[in-house]
Parts: sequence; C-alpha cells; structure tokens
Amino acid sequence: MNRKDARKALVTGAAGFIGSHLVDELLARGWPVTGLDRRSPERDAVAARNLAPALASPAFAFRHADVDDARLTDLLDGVDVVFHLAAATGVRGSWGKAFLSYIHDNIAATHRLIEACEQARIPRLVVASSSSVYGGTTSRASREDDAVLPLSPYGVSKMATEQLALAYAARPDAATKTVALRFFTVYGPRQRDDMAISRMLDAVRTGQPMRLYGDGWQRRNFTYVGDVVPAIMQAAHTEQTGRAVNVAGPLTVSMRDLLDMVKEVTGSLVPYVEVASRSGDPQATEADPGLADAVLGYRPLVGLREGIARQWEWTQATGSVLAGGVA
Repeated sequence: MNRKDARKALVTGAAGFIGSHLVDELLARGWPVTGLDRRSPERDAVAARNLAPALASPAFAFRHADVDDARLTDLLDGVDVVFHLAAATGVRGSWGKAFLSYIHDNIAATHRLIEACEQARIPRLVVASSSSVYGGTTSRASREDDAVLPLSPYGVSKMATEQLALAYAARPDAATKTVALRFFTVYGPRQRDDMAISRMLDAVRTGQPMRLYGDGWQRRNFTYVGDVVPAIMQAAHTEQTGRAVNVAGPLTVSMRDLLDMVKEVTGSLVPYVEVASRSGDPQATEADPGLADAVLGYRPLVGLREGIARQWEWTQATGSVLAGGVA
C-alpha cells in the first residue's frame, strides 16, 4: 500500500465490472473513495456482490444515484481524480429506440459530469472509452490516430463520450486534465454475463449451450481486468491531457480459438449453438500498444489462458454469473 500519493477519488459506475475492481485497488492504495452508481447494493445482487469488499472499508462511501441526477457539487468536494466508468453497455442493445438510453447515459450524463469537473476545478478526469469507436481492425492493429468509424449506435455513443471529454480538455482555459482510455474486450472475475468468456464459462458450468454468433472466426483483443486497473491508475498520474489511449491485452484470438482455450482450462467442451452474426460486431479488433507504453508505461502481464483460469475459478466459487447492467 502506498499512502504517500493517496488522493481522494470519485468513481462513477462503481458497482460495475471494471469500476468495482478499480474501487478495490484505490482502497488498497489508501485512497478515500466515493462510489457513484444507480444500482443499489441493497436491491441489486450484482452491485452487492461487486461492492462487498469496498462496503466493508471505512474509506469508502457509496452514493446511489444516476450521474445525471446526482448532486455532483457535493460529491466533487475535495476530490482530486474522477474516474468516469458509468455507461450503458453492449452493441446489440443499442439499436432502435433503445439508443435514447445510450444518449442519456453515455453522452448527456458525461457532458454534465465534465461541466461539473470544470466548475469544481478537478485536476484530473479519466474517462472509459471503448475499442468500438474504431469500428474494427483491418490491415493492421488500430492506432489512436486512426479514423474512428463505429459500426453501432453504442460505438457512436462512446465516440461522443471521449470526444466530449477531449474537447473540453483542449480548451486553453481548461481546469481539468483528461485522458480517455479505449478498452479492448475486458474480461475476468465479475465480468458481465453477456460477454463471451462469461457465456462460455457459464455454458460449461450449467451444461446449457451458449450462442456462437456468426462463423466464430471473429477475432478479439482480450484484456484482463487486473491489467486494466493499473492502466487506469497510471492515467490518474500522467501529465498527459486531451489524449485517447488504447488499453489492450497481449493476445488477439478468434472465438473458435477461445472455445478451445476454455476447454483446456476447464477440461470440458463448451456447448454452443451457431446463430446469425449480430449487427455492429466487427470482424476483428486489435490494438497497437505503442502509445499506452509511452504515455502510461502500460504493459499487460496476464496471459489469456491464465486470465481465463482465474475467471473460471471465480465462476465456480460464486456458483453463477449474475446478470450485469451498466458497467
């Protein structure tokens, strides 16, 4: 624990997958933390499970509210760093009228938070973005200076999220230094149950077939949550501002390769049924890690097989993968 550099943090989306892991790490480093989430651990099983370690800490304060409704002036009092992870997630659910909730959760709420940070003169804001802003990887790994061409309304909303944050940071009189982190397919304990590795492990555990979308040769750059959290922490310390940075794991594999890897880890075939591909799913995602190394000193340490083994151990211990929501 390094209390020497401990500062006060606000984490939005604190009850989610990545948010709850970040809260645990901040508390372990001696940071006082306020966690904001519209899911209450008193009424939501996922929030209760994810926040159980934090709620036992006297340095953690939980606030049950939507980012767009919260009394941000009070929550930002004395805060040094805001970690903005609250978002509506998922490609499939973002089409049609459902996009209105993505506009609210990912764009309007982010705008309100950025304005509040500027007014409170918060020194540092770290914003969670997504590989979905690229739309997919083509001839080479995606770099931060590549064009952003999202393939889904979700991707559009995350593009707006990060561009809002970076636009504010680019102003000459900006009070808040901002970095946006483009996460590539994060997995690990507490992962949402609609994500591929969770669905595969739950299929092994229950014997109920999972859906394999498309031909199964779609490739993804998988990133273990235990690697993502240090990258977020480093983004809180860097002097860089107005930058988007890729955060990705060391390996890109196809869904069929992933099925084989899960079989190796669990000792069981993954039952699945093939179904049509989904609108908005890219054929491949892969990150160029150069800027993350240069700006954040980021180098992923957990290999995919090891990370799957850790998630499998957690899945067995918890007995089920509870339904996720806003992450």
